[in-house]
Amino acid sequence: MKTINDSSSTIIIHKSKFICHLYCVHNIEEIREKQEQVRQKYKGATHYCYAYILENQKRCSDDKEPSGTAGIPILSVLESQHLDHVLCIVIRYFGGIKLGAGGLVRAYTNSITSCLENTVIVDLELGKIIEIEFEYNETKYIEHILEKNIIQKIFSEHIYYQITIPNSEFQRIKNLLKSHIINLKIIKTTYMKI
Repeated sequence: MKTINDSSSTIIIHKSKFICHLYCVHNIEEIREKQEQVRQKYKGATHYCYAYILENQKRCSDDKEPSGTAGIPILSVLESQHLDHVLCIVIRYFGGIKLGAGGLVRAYTNSITSCLENTVIVDLELGKIIEIEFEYNETKYIEHILEKNIIQKIFSEHIYYQITIPNSEFQRIKNLLKSHIINLKIIKTTYMKI
């Protein structure tokens, strides 16, 4: 399974500006957050068309463009690249020249294709988000073992880290940590970039 690193690009077709954003996403809430951020950043745009693929879910929207001229072309490009956990939003500022249905399909297809040309495609692997609890004097060892896997740190009586671990590494990491931690709890299973 493959996804992308976040990226963006802009093309202009007959005075209309098409701004494409690609995001790696993990849940519906994250998709909604990205959509809201884009609407806030590009206030006054004419259209905010999108498509996403998130495991078994596929959705797209033409956002008031003629039916089938924006969302479906965007989704088709994502599918043709065999991507998952991906959201594409194409923002359009209308330039005053109507493109017609065929022109819109080409414009939205070209927008995402252009963005993908400058995007790094990465593998996704099933993994776990876990929480570990440990004493302050174990911090150096824990951070050495986990390096870039830490996604959250909480400091109280003990230290709590939320970390991501690919399934292929889980048992090895668990064995390295077992004598240095107080508790290990699996929060959820999810896909992650490797």
